[in-house]
Amino acid sequence: MKPTPRAFRSPTAFAAAMIVAILFISAQVAPPGGAPNPPPAGQTPPPQRTPIKPPPVPPVPPPPPAPASGPLTTAESTNYAATSTCADVSAFISDLQKLSPLVRVESIATTTEGRDVPLLVIGKPVPRDPLALRYDKRIVVYFQANIHAGEVEGKEATLMLARDILLDPKLPYLDKIVLLVAPLFNADGNDKMEPRNRMGQVGPEKGSGVRSNGQNLDLNRDAMKLESPEMQGLVRNVLQRWDPVLLVDCHTTDGSFHQEPVTYSWPLCPNGDPAVIKYARDKMLPAIDATLEKKYGTLSVPYGDPMDFKDMEKGWRTFGHEPHYMTNYVGLRNRLSILDENYTYADFKTRVHANYHLLRAILDYCAGSAAELQKLVADADQRTVQSGLAPAETDRFGLDIDVQPLPGKLTILGYEMEPPPAPAEGAPAGPFPRMRPTDRPKTYTMPYYADFVAKRSARLPFAYLIPLASTEVADKLRQHGLAVERLTGPATLEVEAFRLKEIKGAERLYQGHRTNTVKGEAAVEKREFPKGTFLVRMAQPLGHLAAYLLEPESDDGLLFWNFFDRDIVSQWGRGAQTYPVYKLMAPANLAAAAFN
Repeated sequence: MKPTPRAFRSPTAFAAAMIVAILFISAQVAPPGGAPNPPPAGQTPPPQRTPIKPPPVPPVPPPPPAPASGPLTTAESTNYAATSTCADVSAFISDLQKLSPLVRVESIATTTEGRDVPLLVIGKPVPRDPLALRYDKRIVVYFQANIHAGEVEGKEATLMLARDILLDPKLPYLDKIVLLVAPLFNADGNDKMEPRNRMGQVGPEKGSGVRSNGQNLDLNRDAMKLESPEMQGLVRNVLQRWDPVLLVDCHTTDGSFHQEPVTYSWPLCPNGDPAVIKYARDKMLPAIDATLEKKYGTLSVPYGDPMDFKDMEKGWRTFGHEPHYMTNYVGLRNRLSILDENYTYADFKTRVHANYHLLRAILDYCAGSAAELQKLVADADQRTVQSGLAPAETDRFGLDIDVQPLPGKLTILGYEMEPPPAPAEGAPAGPFPRMRPTDRPKTYTMPYYADFVAKRSARLPFAYLIPLASTEVADKLRQHGLAVERLTGPATLEVEAFRLKEIKGAERLYQGHRTNTVKGEAAVEKREFPKGTFLVRMAQPLGHLAAYLLEPESDDGLLFWNFFDRDIVSQWGRGAQTYPVYKLMAPANLAAAAFN
């Protein structure tokens, strides 16, 4: 990816924009997090660190005025002082239903605390169900917001966009797209609003929700283990039921400093279909970036953080490749995805408007490229099935994945940086040294570390065999939508086994797990598999996902997430254990029946 360098057209224009932004923020936005709580009577308040105050970003153009007949979001009706509660979202959706026949409401899930996660289905006409789209040229696009309920601009922007599309007499996009919108994905976290949540974020001044769901899980780390009702519902009721060609997941950034109010990323996991990754990175997102600036007056840049705040041009680095992140997981399913991360130091109104414009630019692209997108994902499915029928030596699963820079350089509109003042005596120094931005703009050109590559690999099999009596693992595979079968009779097969030499659990709990890393070696053996052995063939569209879940050295698979702990650790003996998933390398005809 070679992003086009961007800069303000003149110093005068930049200065004017900065003055407007400063005046706007000083009038509209309370200090992030609100005032600190006073100390108890008789106690001396602790020394305070000087907070970082990044320069305000230039404002972006507002969206078109809301239709006179339509409802307003809570953000709009409070001049962006507040964000919508669950009840506000429900009332807004109900109002839309009363105004348009082109929206139907389904449910993604019921949360741990008993709240509904609504899904808007918008179309002209609204499909009765996904089967009605079998011979329809429209593509399905899914917008999701509020997976982290403190990052709230996506919730407001998706509601505004749904309203504006439905109440526009021209009904833009709906001739090419069936639009799915989940504005409130983390409903349990949403209403735990507090001004001190997300302390560094600029607004809304009345507060926002919390990151975790009702189980105290981060939903954007749950895509592989599927332990939350929200993620289970997403896979079942959106990804499997509607099969969108594109998922967009809306977030807010955490800490890098730049002038662009929007950042974005594509599926990063290198074990997905390479053509899907390349298309998103090199064609789709550069086109959306250009539309966002030229048509909607909003700057954007690929997501990341400086590798070294003291040496900004050392490099810009994206987030991890692991598919427990939602957008990476969708890429592993041979579908397109976009991570939207809006700039946390932009005021709330600017973030909502920028998020709105990005969603518009995405729909512009999808409407103009619908047939191409449909063919792209269909071809990826076909390639996955074909390679699974007779895996070649070159069909590999990547291990020990590392990141390297993409070709070319990335241009970031940033600021000159300086060290902050030393903390007052007795004040905490913070978890890591930071630099802070000045108000002096500076353009940085740097390598972009966003190309993930494997240092080594394992050959992919024709099928995986799991001779366990418990259905826990098979049930988890079925939750993902994988085809799972059971042998209807015993079979003697030559397979590749994985002999465990070392099992190391993480010292620190992560999402309720002490995750595993293992070392071992492959060994070929002939083995009899009993009737009832689970069989997972690679010749299915989700073959890449099956491998990531079942490969023993996968950095995000079921062994990693402790699903095999009872089976890989001997309770009494000290001998080497064998991972209870065997790889059948050569194609074979097997008598099996579907497991449901």
